Amino acid sequence: MSAEPQPDVSEDIDFVAERDSEEFQELRKTHRSFVFPMAIFFLVWYFAYVLLADYFHDFMSIKVFGNVNMGILLGLLQFVSTFVITGMYVHFSNKKLDPKAAKIRKRLEKEGVN
Repeated sequence: MSAEPQPDVSEDIDFVAERDSEEFQELRKTHRSFVFPMAIFFLVWYFAYVLLADYFHDFMSIKVFGNVNMGILLGLLQFVSTFVITGMYVHFSNKKLDPKAAKIRKRLEKEGVN
């Protein structure tokens, strides 16, 4: 199963004009509305973990259960949060970004063929 070949219309598209178009700017705004807050959240969470590990040894050595302490637990939560944020982005992209991008692409391909 291969995809149907697409016509090469890249020479016919004014990419600078498209970049400045209202539709594309809306796509970028939507993208940034998710990416920037999530990046800030993750960086704060990550650096909080690093600072806790470096300066708050007593807190990080608190046993939670068995041989698992706060340091190990918070470290594992770093991985969990990465997967959760990735899943949230995939969902956001599928629902919000992909339809807008497909609409722009379809319009550009249609304009490029003419």
